Amino acid sequence: MRRHTAGGTTVLRQQLSWGAALRRPEINSGCVPQRAVAAARLAAAAKRVFDLVGAGAMLVILSPLILCVALAIVVDSRGGVFYRCSRVGQHGRAIWMLKFRKMHGGASGVALTAPDDERFTRVGRCLARTKLDEIPQLWNVLRGDMSLVGPRPEDPGFVERYRHEYGEILLARPGITGLCQLAFAKESEILDPDNRVEDYVSRVLPQKIALDRLYAQQRSLLMDLRILGWTCVAVLVRRDVAVHRSTGRLSLRRRAEGSLEFGGARVV
Repeated sequence: MRRHTAGGTTVLRQQLSWGAALRRPEINSGCVPQRAVAAARLAAAAKRVFDLVGAGAMLVILSPLILCVALAIVVDSRGGVFYRCSRVGQHGRAIWMLKFRKMHGGASGVALTAPDDERFTRVGRCLARTKLDEIPQLWNVLRGDMSLVGPRPEDPGFVERYRHEYGEILLARPGITGLCQLAFAKESEILDPDNRVEDYVSRVLPQKIALDRLYAQQRSLLMDLRILGWTCVAVLVRRDVAVHRSTGRLSLRRRAEGSLEFGGARVV
C-alpha cells in the first residue's frame, strides 16, 4: 500500500492543530438550547448508523467486483492494489483516504490528473473514468473517517489556501459523494492543461467550496438520500447531474443560458 502526500509532515501537523478551532464552541458553552443540541446529536447518530449499514452492505455486495478490480491491477502493473492519500477530515483531522491504485508505481507529479494522464496504467485509466477507484473509501466510512455523503475531502495544501472558508465545511464529516462530487464529476476534463493546479485553485475550487458550504448548512438525512439517488443516476445510468448553486437542487443536466458548465456537470 502506497501513501501519497501533497503537503508533507508540516501540513499534516498543522491539520491536527485545527481541530480545537473548528469545533462548535457554542455547544460546549451552553449558548445553544439543550433541545437543539440533543436533536443535533440524534441526527448525527442516525447518520452514523446509516453510514455503517450502507457501507457494510455495499462492501458485501461489491466484494466480487472488488476482487476482480484488485486482480486486474496486480496483473496490469507492478505495485500495490491500494494507495492512501492525505486529506483533511472532520474538524481538521488528518485522514488517509483509500483508493484503488490508478498510476504506475513510483509515479510523481501534481495531485490533479488529466484524462489522458501518462501516469495512469491501462486499468487505472478505466478506474478513473468510471470512478471505481473510489470504492475502497467504503472502508474509510466504516472507520468513521468519512461518510457516504458529505463535502469532498480536500488536499491539505488546497485547504490551507482557503483556511477561513473551510471552517464551516470541516464541521461535517467528508463524504464519498455529495453536491460537489456530482457537480464536478469530470473536472479533470476542463482544467487548463498548461497550469492545472493554478486553474483549479483560482477557478474551480471556489465553486466547490460554495457547494460544500451549502451542504454543511443544509445537511440532513433526507438530503443525503437524495444525493445518493442522484449518484446512482450519475454512476449507473451515466447521466450528468446539475446542481443549483443557491438551493442545492439536483436535476439532469440541461444546457441553459446563465448556467456555469464544469466538466460534464452543471452548477446552475
